Amino acid sequence: MAKESMKAREVKRRKVVEKYAEKRKALKEAGDYEALQKLPKNASPVRMHNRCKLTGRPKGYIRQFGISRVTFREMANQGLIPGVRKASW
Repeated sequence: MAKESMKAREVKRRKVVEKYAEKRKALKEAGDYEALQKLPKNASPVRMHNRCKLTGRPKGYIRQFGISRVTFREMANQGLIPGVRKASW
């Protein structure tokens, strides 16, 4: 499990990105890069990092489900993810 502070930091970043999204778009279209520099660092969507919604694990993230590969495997084996079965041939 990731530290709660790391998970909270990512949530905070996501909120800042959403808050400044329109302003960033307008400044980019206008070509005003000096004003863009004055926005907070965390307003840039590049600084966000995908994390597992359940454990906060930063690596092995599966976008379609929003969880890490480890959590995905556990949940799939328990039958908690509809439509997912273990492959066998």
